[in-house]
Amino acid sequence: MTDAKFDVYSHVTEQIIAQIEAGTPPWRKPWTGGAAGAALPMRWNGEAYRGINILMLWAMAAAKGYSSERWMTFKQAQELGGHVRKGEKSSTVVKFGTVEREDENGEERQIPYARAYRVFSADQIEGLAADFYLLPDPPRDLGTVADPELEAFFAATGAQIDTTEEPRACYNLKTDRIHMPLIATFHRAAGYYGTLAHELTHWTGAAQRLDRFSRFNDRKSYAFEELVAEIGNCMLCAQLGLEPEFDQSAAYVESWLKALKEDNRAIFRAASEAQKAVDYIMARAGQVDRMAAE
Repeated sequence: MTDAKFDVYSHVTEQIIAQIEAGTPPWRKPWTGGAAGAALPMRWNGEAYRGINILMLWAMAAAKGYSSERWMTFKQAQELGGHVRKGEKSSTVVKFGTVEREDENGEERQIPYARAYRVFSADQIEGLAADFYLLPDPPRDLGTVADPELEAFFAATGAQIDTTEEPRACYNLKTDRIHMPLIATFHRAAGYYGTLAHELTHWTGAAQRLDRFSRFNDRKSYAFEELVAEIGNCMLCAQLGLEPEFDQSAAYVESWLKALKEDNRAIFRAASEAQKAVDYIMARAGQVDRMAAE
């Protein structure tokens, strides 16, 4: 548990801002280790983290070169027969919950809270069972041809996807259709499907789905939506075993930084909205979502 004066929103936002300014946003390096593959960070028991915690642990894994996808508290490591190596530094994750409080009318109300706590990668711990140290599968190595399994996944979402020779990838809110260039024009098929994952995240924001666009419609909404789509792209690609590719302009990054600095909860909302989008896509595709716990 942390000190009551500790501002978890400011702490996390400052870390994310520092990483963006260094040119390494945490969602751009969701691959742990050198030879390891795409991995969603998980608790000791195999429950996957969600939302902002994915970004925080991806960032730490990339910075420190951790390969394991498992994380746990100091006490959990001890209970599992392991011990954290001397000198190892913990990583921050956030627990969300509610507490009952009595309001001025004497009625009980549920008040949400966010509390930081500390975890360690299995790579920092000795004495655990062998399966805690297993590396995730490497990213799928695809040639620049359509992959039947991935084609079936995206088709199962029900999204209307038009593919033409026009070199442009976008989601058109008015027509509710996604446009993609020909897969043969991409250097790698993984780049094609990563781009499609980005546009599909946008697609979830329509009124008949998650209705995100109507809730985020101020002057910053465009940059915020792009941030949601990029994080959602990474989360979805990690689910599918793909390595996403990015082509965001410096202007986008500046917009993200401005929004984050003005609102220290912006990154929490973006990660939450991206998580909802991925959950929706996985459900529409008939896939069981591994990401089962906050």
